[in-house]
Amino acid sequence: MAKQNKAYKFRLYPTAEQALIIRKTFGCVRFVYNKMLAERKRTYELWKEDKDALKKVKPPTPAKYKKEYEWLKEVDSLALANAQLNLDKAYKAFFKGNAKFPKFKSKRHKQSYTTNVVNGNIQLLDGHIKLPKIKMVKIKQHREIPSRYNIKSCTLSMTASGKYYIAILTEYEKQIDNKEIESVVGLDFAMDGLFVDSEGEKANYPKFYRQMLEKLATEQRKLSRKKKGSSNWNKQRIQVAKIQEKVANQRKNFLHHQSKKLATKYDAVVMEDLDMKGMSQALRFGKSVADNGWGMFTSFLQYKLKEQGKQLIKIDKWFPSTKTCSNCGSVKEVKLSERTYQCTCGLSINRDYNSALNIKKEGIRLLASV
Repeated sequence: MAKQNKAYKFRLYPTAEQALIIRKTFGCVRFVYNKMLAERKRTYELWKEDKDALKKVKPPTPAKYKKEYEWLKEVDSLALANAQLNLDKAYKAFFKGNAKFPKFKSKRHKQSYTTNVVNGNIQLLDGHIKLPKIKMVKIKQHREIPSRYNIKSCTLSMTASGKYYIAILTEYEKQIDNKEIESVVGLDFAMDGLFVDSEGEKANYPKFYRQMLEKLATEQRKLSRKKKGSSNWNKQRIQVAKIQEKVANQRKNFLHHQSKKLATKYDAVVMEDLDMKGMSQALRFGKSVADNGWGMFTSFLQYKLKEQGKQLIKIDKWFPSTKTCSNCGSVKEVKLSERTYQCTCGLSINRDYNSALNIKKEGIRLLASV
């Protein structure tokens, strides 16, 4: 039996007093994070030429600031401790060369904080959840969490439109046996519809962002005419945020359905390991790539397959899936404007479908070589 993690996200409905404490905690977490980062940055600038000496410098902790800023004692201490852990993680990633130097957090960043379960301080009780410093908060729990799942931590967040959410991270034991691979499908990324698979099926992504673009532009123009910081400006800002949140929720819902459908039907899914950020910049397809949510779709698909002992196989991004004939294997140059792949062997096929067939074949080859 192996330990597994699963998160559940629910809407919170705090009272005005509870919402004030939550927002205060957001601010305190951000304040402590920035204080610790500023101190670490000064230390780094002072000792960056001597890495051994730098490693010996004791990092700051939230407790250090509580003496000077007593109001930090009013919020959840575990939330402040997690801010330190997050900074430590970012700092280590920088030294390993996996990330840039940590940046300071601002109010424009996602407003959130994480707290942990200690001695029953977090409990789900009949439409409410008990949380440190906030006590009983109303929750819209649309899904049951199995009783054998243990709550490990909770992350509270607030959207730009002022809605509150809680992500509950659980831990449980489950024996996951690797499934024998019988059915395999290849997916070729499609700019206008998410993907085309090796069965010739299209995801037909509805382009939610494009659908809302005109309405969003209208509301943003209204916002630009308001005096920044005024009551009317804030009301209009919320209107813009609601549209953006609706698009994000529609996209996430669609991607969940598509990934679940594939994870249920196939034992292995093969796709190219694409650099979406680089693609959006190089080809100037930023809006189309962002609207698709390919990265989110990939992560959803990965964990859904893993839960069932199935596999997600990523092939090299330089694999010539578009240039290769899925019938005879010959390779030729294909222009971006060409939507039909035509080969001297007589094959005439949709370009994306041809790529999906090649991706599937390469995935099967990789599986056989393991």
